[in-house]
Amino acid sequence: MKKAVALLLSFILLFALTACAGSPAGTEAPSQAAQETPASAEPPVEAEEPEQSAGIGEESAEAPQAPEDGAQADASVVYMTTDISPEGLMKVYEALGVELVGDNIAVKLSTGEPPASNYLDPDLIRDLVEHVNGTIVECNTAYGGSRSETAMHYQVAEDHGFTDLGKGFLIMDEDGESMILPVEGGQQLTENYVGAHFGDFDGFLVLSHFKGHAMAGFGGAIKNISIGIGSQEGKCLIHTAGKSHTSPWGGDQDAFLESMADAGKSVVDALNGNILFINVMNRLSIDCDCNGNPAEPDIHDIGILASTDPVALDQACVDLIYQAEGNESFVRRMEGQHALHVLEAGEAIGLGSRSYQLKSMDE
Repeated sequence: MKKAVALLLSFILLFALTACAGSPAGTEAPSQAAQETPASAEPPVEAEEPEQSAGIGEESAEAPQAPEDGAQADASVVYMTTDISPEGLMKVYEALGVELVGDNIAVKLSTGEPPASNYLDPDLIRDLVEHVNGTIVECNTAYGGSRSETAMHYQVAEDHGFTDLGKGFLIMDEDGESMILPVEGGQQLTENYVGAHFGDFDGFLVLSHFKGHAMAGFGGAIKNISIGIGSQEGKCLIHTAGKSHTSPWGGDQDAFLESMADAGKSVVDALNGNILFINVMNRLSIDCDCNGNPAEPDIHDIGILASTDPVALDQACVDLIYQAEGNESFVRRMEGQHALHVLEAGEAIGLGSRSYQLKSMDE
């Protein structure tokens, strides 16, 4: 009897060991690296550095490689070059394979707060602005500074070299008036207040200097079409998730980020998709171009990225920040403000996709 029991126990132990050997011993969380997997989860600050993370943007480094043909076939495409020059800018724009339709094209950018903010160099963007025969557009700020009043803001635009590009420069809420856009399927807003001259334009080319931001964590395409296109009243409503028409202060952080996504979607919907997005990843300070004395960058310049999808574009830029050397201060700024929630919110309401293919234009 004892022998039979021992034999039975031996058989059970052997079966268990065989089953364990055939099972995976645990899998690592998928990497957030843009060229490898869809970007769907926040990367940890101390995550193991992906293969191509070191020194992206340095002269000796190669651009991240595009995925193999067929990979992520349903993902948005983001084009990238490490050539931060007028030629590189034109290259990623042309890679989109789409021309904006209409006679009146707006080029949305930040004019930058004096005296020393990191706004886009007019010489960098001049050829592209003239190619689309565009009008540089902005809205007044809602927090004071040199761009909160129309006359001063026009002077800043002239001082920073934006008034002689393309068809010139226009402050869309120069008269303090708003145009109201409906928000379909928003999480916080049902209406978005944009500059009254928004309706003068057939399409938008959104040129964003990617950087950190004290309130949003980072600023890229989504911020540029939400806070950036919002009138002063609209900015207040976004910051407070629709609670205040007159003050931008005191709103809940996640509700603010969700409101940015809501506002951005209303802009894209109003233009019926006649909008393109380019992010320039240089002078990567943790501070926004609305800061006249930003912190010096800790990260080397990375490149220029373009897409028809603002969520995918910003996600790609965030992923590149996580891969970059010297990213600690930038990552702290983003995570301290729960910044990636704007990408989650944007995807949730159909503004775009966090999954993307990164295609290098340097090959």
